[in-house]
Amino acid sequence: MQATRKPEWFKVPPPWGREFARVDRLMKREALNTVCKSALCPNIGECFNRGTATFLLLGDRCTRNCPYCNIDFGKPAALPDPDEPRRVAEAVRALDLRHAVLTGVARDDLPDGGSAHFARAVRAVRESSPGTTVEVLIPDFRGVRASLETVLAARPEVLNHNVETVARLYRPIRPSGDYERSMTLLARAREIAPDLVRKSGMMVGLGETTDEVLRTLEDLSKAACQVVTIGQYLRPPGGPVPVDRYYRPEEFDQLKRSALAMGFEHVEAGPLVRSSYHAADQVIRKGPSGPAA
Repeated sequence: MQATRKPEWFKVPPPWGREFARVDRLMKREALNTVCKSALCPNIGECFNRGTATFLLLGDRCTRNCPYCNIDFGKPAALPDPDEPRRVAEAVRALDLRHAVLTGVARDDLPDGGSAHFARAVRAVRESSPGTTVEVLIPDFRGVRASLETVLAARPEVLNHNVETVARLYRPIRPSGDYERSMTLLARAREIAPDLVRKSGMMVGLGETTDEVLRTLEDLSKAACQVVTIGQYLRPPGGPVPVDRYYRPEEFDQLKRSALAMGFEHVEAGPLVRSSYHAADQVIRKGPSGPAA
């Protein structure tokens, strides 16, 4: 089964406007990557026009070739840029963000998976904008506990790691990942840093059943995940994995109700929901009331 046409509810405003141009210029000036552009996020117009973006650390080339993702795959050209954390912090301050989301490509070529670079970026933002809360959306670091500890030692407020899909679909959809490894990472995060918010996200429309989605939510709850995002999978241009079907808005509403009934503290569910969508609404903020990530 394949879905061929996007439904009406996928229409979004075109990505332009004065604030969009300001954010875009800032990212180009600081030579920074965003997941908004690299992953062709459908919300880029909304987010840039609200004066925010999700920063993509460690370059623009990923060492994992996940067929659902639009980020370039291949051997990274260089070691992590040591000045990137400073430039990210400068951009966070320029945008006056109250909540900053830092993600990155998977860097399996590095001994620590890039965890030290994540930590440096968190600390740089903390020093430059002490009132800003920080969320890190991290890869699984191949299950190495020391890498997770390195990131958490920088004390981000939110630890996000996406499970992405149901266990049965991991081999075709996330061949370099491991379902149990992702669940273990979230559970370890509570053990290492019990006070931080733990978060995960998944896509639907890849051929999973509703029962499988609910079982995945139950597994995330057991792994001490507090916040979950659920969005529609959209096929990247030329991507090998077609959309199996498009979920209706009311189906997302039902998934949200089910997740809340399981005990999740916050649930974002909808066709265009992505990991960092309305991320600032998912943490308790003690800083200034600037734009949210």
